[in-house]
Amino acid sequence: MKRSIIFLSSLSLLLFAQPSLGASSALKNNDDGEKKKINIIIDQYSEDISRDTIDGWVTHQNALYLSSKSSEFENISYCPTNEVFCSLTLTRLQRQQIGLASKISFNEEAIKSYTEDLARKVNRQPTDAKFKVENGIVGTFEEAKYGISLKVNESIEQLKDSIINEKQEATLAFDKIESSTNYGDINNLGISALLGEGSSDFKGSPSNRVHNIKVATQRYNGVLIKPGEEFSFVKYLGEVDGEHGYLPELVIKKNITEPEFGGGICQVSSTAFRAAIYSGLKITARRNHAYPVSYYAPQGMDATIYVPNPDLKFLNNTPGYILIQTKIVGTKLTFSFYGTNDGRETKVDGPRVIERQPDGALKTTFSQTVIDKDGKEFISDVFNSSYSSPYLFPHPGGPTLSTKPSNWSDEQWKNYKKMLKDIAKASANKS
Repeated sequence: MKRSIIFLSSLSLLLFAQPSLGASSALKNNDDGEKKKINIIIDQYSEDISRDTIDGWVTHQNALYLSSKSSEFENISYCPTNEVFCSLTLTRLQRQQIGLASKISFNEEAIKSYTEDLARKVNRQPTDAKFKVENGIVGTFEEAKYGISLKVNESIEQLKDSIINEKQEATLAFDKIESSTNYGDINNLGISALLGEGSSDFKGSPSNRVHNIKVATQRYNGVLIKPGEEFSFVKYLGEVDGEHGYLPELVIKKNITEPEFGGGICQVSSTAFRAAIYSGLKITARRNHAYPVSYYAPQGMDATIYVPNPDLKFLNNTPGYILIQTKIVGTKLTFSFYGTNDGRETKVDGPRVIERQPDGALKTTFSQTVIDKDGKEFISDVFNSSYSSPYLFPHPGGPTLSTKPSNWSDEQWKNYKKMLKDIAKASANKS
């Protein structure tokens, strides 16, 4: 026995220093000679892990052992080292019982990195059921969806098990996150009346702007706002880029008007702002545009947004849920807020232009007063807006001034002409 231990210990050292004998990839080829892969399944998502990826996760190391069965080697007197060495350390019977085993070790960091990347792809937050109102009846048009959170550590062990046991499919573990609003809650939402509407007209908009308005509008159709919830326009808007369906169009940034993905979304936010005002909701965040834009007439009831700020926010101060419905007819966009009629009365005075400058600068104002069913006033807000001259935000092809406005200083006029030259020069360089 002692000779056997000495033999195997010495032999292991020799094998470690030599190329692996009989080592194979983690997964063998199938009968057609194709490289096998592992198909992973997470809920309704699936993807294949390639053989090359798996081979990068594992390392094989061969080891000899004494078996109670016959030798795995055709030569029953097999000795991987010097014959004299084998004769001195093993009996003839033991030499006929030498077995070869392959031990797998894993690259833990590589598997963990893959699984964490996978989690970022499949994890999702639950979404609430969305409803629409037709002929005074609330019906579901999009079911609530549960969220998913991949169990990373457990999934790593499942992947290892699939590799060791040469499985071709692995269903990975995840936590299921239920939505807070389900189909059965439909009669408890309190949605029974039209609270208010807001509308705007984007007639004359370029095609890209019209496209962006339609894409953004769909983000809000059917949204439910919980009682007491502060609604954030930017939160529901999400990413604004080409991957999410937007096209480049003019936006106002700093001192210029330039093309950027999502130009025109403020048509949607301004319309939502008007609906919130006329529904008697409390506005908690709103900013007007830098200069008056014709699409937002009447001036003074617009709301500019830009991810992540500025944002449009308002509070659902009603006793029930609020359902947002949107529609576009021709060039008219409408937001309708449905919910529980608690007897409030909303009064809107304005908007009115209170100051107008020769260069197109404006100041406007309007007020919102909300009175409850008992006649008590609980909202009394004034919305003042100050707009700069649109000529201070020039863009190629846009209108320009040929004479100095009477309310501009010589310095302002000088800077304006310099800005026009810089824009013309930049356009020439691009072409």
